[in-house]
Order: sequence, then structure tokens, then C-alpha cells
Amino acid sequence: MPIIPLRNMASGQRGVISKVKADGELGRRIRDMGLVPGTPILIQGRAPLKDPVAIRIRDFTLTLRNNEADDILVAVDES
Repeated sequence: MPIIPLRNMASGQRGVISKVKADGELGRRIRDMGLVPGTPILIQGRAPLKDPVAIRIRDFTLTLRNNEADDILVAVDES
């Protein structure tokens, strides 16, 4: 499975969070939202200007700005 930033994933693509690179307040906030290594995600869609991105995690939808999505590395499911 290739590992790419969440920002580069396409709508409908699935993967598993591999690493959160953000430190400090942003890193804590990302982890508090449940975005931790080992968590499966699905890209639900993007706004017309590609920011923010909507992801499906566990049983809810979460939106992230691209600057936040850049710090989340995902092992992409290619099947």
C-alpha cells in the first residue's frame, strides 16, 4: 500500500491512517478528532475549490482544511 498525504487522496478512495506529522496544538487537535494511526477513512468529497475535504471516519463525517490534511499520512487501499 502506498503512503500519501490525505490531501492527495481522491473522492471515494479508502485508506488507513499511517502517521500524523503535526506537532503542538494542531497535532493534539487532529488526534482529539480521532485521526490516529490505524484508523480507516473514506474520502467522501471535496468543496468546489478542493478545500476543505470531507472524510468518513468511524460513524461520522469530518471536514479538514488542506493545511491540516497535509500532516496526515494515509496507506491507500488500491483494491
